[in-house]
Amino acid sequence: MIEDKDFSPDFIDRLTAGDRAAFAELVEKTSPRIYGLALRMLSNEQDAEDVLQETYLKAYKAIPDFEKRSSLTTWLYRIAANEALMMIRKKKPLQQSVELDDDNDEGEAQPEIVDWRYLPEKELASIETRRMLQEAIDRLSTALRIVFLLRDVQGLSVKETADILGVNENVVKTRLVRARLKLRDDLSGYFRERLVSEVQNG
Repeated sequence: MIEDKDFSPDFIDRLTAGDRAAFAELVEKTSPRIYGLALRMLSNEQDAEDVLQETYLKAYKAIPDFEKRSSLTTWLYRIAANEALMMIRKKKPLQQSVELDDDNDEGEAQPEIVDWRYLPEKELASIETRRMLQEAIDRLSTALRIVFLLRDVQGLSVKETADILGVNENVVKTRLVRARLKLRDDLSGYFRERLVSEVQNG
């Protein structure tokens, strides 16, 4: 994760003063992770590219007013996340908000969840496993998916994630737990088969 230690006070001053070279450097350093977030949120390369472009267009217009209350990276993630969420809403007009919208699981029987940490590393790194994981992430509700992506994929802190989403830290922690549990539930059958196959193949 890029921290503000990578951007000196002098660099930020040049950036907010409209220095185009400084802005180009900002884009170069941050665009891979911004694009990665958008791609994982939207699962569409063209949509992710559109979000990337809109993020930096809006950032360029707003950078003179950057108040340094958050890191540059967090600020950019917030713009990108909002752009991606707006695109999701356009594609799903019935989805009016990204509040926690999962059914209440209280009182339901807990599913059997296979712990796939014991799978060989080659299984976890396989193309098939990565595809299955991405598909499971895509099936999360928007609220859970974005928290999981920001925390577990992009590596942001709970505080940074809360700042980006405009919620308190307890909301982030709750959504992250639920996202992880749902992923484990969703993927348990797949990994159970992988474990059985590994045992049978010695």
